[in-house]
Amino acid sequence: MSAYTRLLATHQWLYQASGGRVGHRLLGVPTLLLTARGRRTGKLRTVALVYARDGDDLLVVASNGGNDKPPAWLLNLSAAPTVNIRVGRRQYRATARIVRPDDDAYDRLLALCDAANRDRYSAYQRMTSRPIPIIALSPQAAPTAKDDR
Repeated sequence: MSAYTRLLATHQWLYQASGGRVGHRLLGVPTLLLTARGRRTGKLRTVALVYARDGDDLLVVASNGGNDKPPAWLLNLSAAPTVNIRVGRRQYRATARIVRPDDDAYDRLLALCDAANRDRYSAYQRMTSRPIPIIALSPQAAPTAKDDR
């Protein structure tokens, strides 16, 4: 496990263990916790992801660091699009919608995501031939707890 992978795992653990009081920002970048049901096991799986905002929707990118293989969480969302989200101390259910590069809104949404993550997503896309989708997370109900924008 690389030092970077250990940092990400520690960040996610702190975010979860603190109930969102620690971890909303990682190195100045906004992060959320996305919990989805595993498509094979049915177990709940949580991953920390950088996000951007588009109105009420939160946007995450299935970049997998520019890897040719998509992240497992994307496959889980494809099978079961209802997810749980934690942004800081706020938690709510959301519906995931996959936005692919041929979607009319893709370029605009990618620009929002790149701005939130210091242009890393465009760099990741150059590293792989796999089209990298964006996931729009639409809230199903009003978030709970303090607004941590």
